[in-house]
Amino acid sequence: MKQNNTFRILVMAGLIVLAALTRLIDHPANVSPVMAIAIFAGAFIFDKRFALLIPIGAMLLSDLFLGFYPVSVFVYLAFGIGIFIGYLIKSRVKVQNVVLASLAGSMIFFVITNFGSWLTDPMYQPLNWDSLVRCYTLAIPFFRNTILGDITYVTVLFGSYVLAEKYIPAVKVNQ
Repeated sequence: MKQNNTFRILVMAGLIVLAALTRLIDHPANVSPVMAIAIFAGAFIFDKRFALLIPIGAMLLSDLFLGFYPVSVFVYLAFGIGIFIGYLIKSRVKVQNVVLASLAGSMIFFVITNFGSWLTDPMYQPLNWDSLVRCYTLAIPFFRNTILGDITYVTVLFGSYVLAEKYIPAVKVNQ
């Protein structure tokens, strides 16, 4: 049983690391695996320590190559909420719940990271209602890419794991 659980964690960690590494590949703005990784980790990694450590470690690893930026703390905050969203659906992983979780994650990421941009980007000075509205308005075109990236990566991660459970018996949770 313990050996089976270790193998499951390795498979999930491998999927998460591979998804995080796709951040290093040239891609359209905001098409990213970040939220999908968070939701996947929350839904499938039962040990809460690993559910936080594996995806955050993978993100930190890719950020070492991409660089950190003023909004990074807000990205990680949204990422943490995404893990919680995944945790909420873990006993009910069905297509419609995964899609709703992905859309909720996209919206949370949009709200939190753009608020962070408003706080940290000198372009939005002075910090007032008008600059906040301008920040969110300018971000709307990128929101489509966020949704597209989240849905795509959630499909790949959850689909890959479901296929692994089907074809690799050691991955399946013993009921």
